[in-house]
Amino acid sequence: MFYRKLWSQTENGFLSGYTCGRYLRSTVHLDENTLKPLSVSPNGRQLISSVSLCHCKKTHKVSPRQRSRGSFGYYSFSSPVPGGCLEPSDKDGIGKNSTSAYYKSEEYDITEAKVDSFPSPDGTNEAILVGGDMQEAVPLWQDFPKRWVIVLLCFAAFLLCNMDRVNMSIAILPMSKEFNWNSATVGLIQSSFFWGYLLTQILGGIWADKIGGKLVLGFGVVWWSVATVLTPIAARFGLPFLLIMRAFMGIGEGVAMPAMNNLLSKWIPVSERSRSLALVYSGMYLGSVIGLAFSPILINKFGWPSVFYSFGSLGSIWFALWLRKAYSSPKEDPELSKEEKKIIMGGSISKEPVMVIPWRLILSKAPVWALIISHFCHNWGTFILLTWMPTYYNQVLKFNLTESGLLCVLPWLTMAAFANVGGWIADTLVSKGLSVTTVRKIMQSIGFLGPAFFLTQLIHVKTPAMAVLCMACSQGSDAFSQSGLYSNHQDIGPRYAGVLLGLSNTAGVLAGVFGTAATGYILQRGSWNDVFKVSVALYIIGTLVWNLFSTGEKVLD
Repeated sequence: MFYRKLWSQTENGFLSGYTCGRYLRSTVHLDENTLKPLSVSPNGRQLISSVSLCHCKKTHKVSPRQRSRGSFGYYSFSSPVPGGCLEPSDKDGIGKNSTSAYYKSEEYDITEAKVDSFPSPDGTNEAILVGGDMQEAVPLWQDFPKRWVIVLLCFAAFLLCNMDRVNMSIAILPMSKEFNWNSATVGLIQSSFFWGYLLTQILGGIWADKIGGKLVLGFGVVWWSVATVLTPIAARFGLPFLLIMRAFMGIGEGVAMPAMNNLLSKWIPVSERSRSLALVYSGMYLGSVIGLAFSPILINKFGWPSVFYSFGSLGSIWFALWLRKAYSSPKEDPELSKEEKKIIMGGSISKEPVMVIPWRLILSKAPVWALIISHFCHNWGTFILLTWMPTYYNQVLKFNLTESGLLCVLPWLTMAAFANVGGWIADTLVSKGLSVTTVRKIMQSIGFLGPAFFLTQLIHVKTPAMAVLCMACSQGSDAFSQSGLYSNHQDIGPRYAGVLLGLSNTAGVLAGVFGTAATGYILQRGSWNDVFKVSVALYIIGTLVWNLFSTGEKVLD
């Protein structure tokens, strides 16, 4: 609300002001006899507090001493008698040729507007005031915080990431029949993805920290989308081409997490860090749900190649939005409001791009090794549950393949829900004054001890319903890790967030590869109880390491 006073001379009391900039207009209805304001009709959000007509003696030319976007240029105005407002009894003394108005506001020391005199058809006098410093009304969606636009775009990228990854687990069934692949060949195809995925974890972090997360994440989505579309063609050329194409897809997806971490370290203040990361990672979980749900439908109606063509083509839509809306840092966004930039810059780190990675310094810090070890322990149990779950449902709980496929979706949904719940809890605790270190330790302890507890219960349950419940609760509590170790890279080294995530996620991927293989070895000589005991032991080790050596404070600058 701006407070303005208007002094004017006019024959009829109807004023129309013009400026050289963008503006909103408010209409003030004046009583014809008293010349006092009766009502204000805003055409936008701007209101005028008071209007008074004043007697003028002579005209001067001045220039405003302060300007802003859409400010007044050079105007004439009638200099009023200081403090001399026109009384109703003075109406007859208004000069017929006076058509200027004088404005005074907080934004301008002296500004004025040329006005014209018009009769009011309804008998009342209407003063239309135009302020050059006023701003245009904008749609509600344009007021949506830009930092959360970045978060939503990252969420969509991770949604596509897992959609394109899990579709092979469904399409491999008809593909193996068509090309006569045995179990060993199927395993080789499934594992070829990780060849490229491991290769670009650390490289992706280095690239993101040096040249910016926008370019790296955009490259990753385009790369893996093209590889997804080319997968059916490569399969028809032969097995070696398919293995190379799957490895290429892994190269693209390998840069996604480090690049996203780099972006959010620059865009998101610490008070919103947990919930933003939780939302992005829940995109991966929902991507798995969508991929597992729609792949069978597409295969049954259009054949297995349709899965790769349809899922891969979605990347082009995302990339078009990404080029238009995303920037690597708030400093590069010309449309970012000053208010939001102040919020972001006041609560996050935004520095010059990294030129040299201080590897010795990074690897000398105990909290970094706490991240690496904890990520390994976490992913061992997570990958085992997600990759071997259908087999467990089928062999132990005696569910058929259709039931197993449907039940495989449940843990992903549980993780998506609880990841966001954990994020809001963590950010609320930080905003209430609890230290970031304490919050990270609490959330990650839940992420370790929750799955460990439910896996021990899984050993003793006797009914399939209870087994499924324990599995879902295990994965739900596991999702609290998004507000623990997955948020900690930005805490301890925001400038090197991409590299740190690349380091720890490399250990996490290795845990998935070795854990999956070790589970098959254990099942040949033991039972599922032995598999769960190994996972529980690693969860406990991770809890101890995390609580002893992790921190929420910055240790790398």
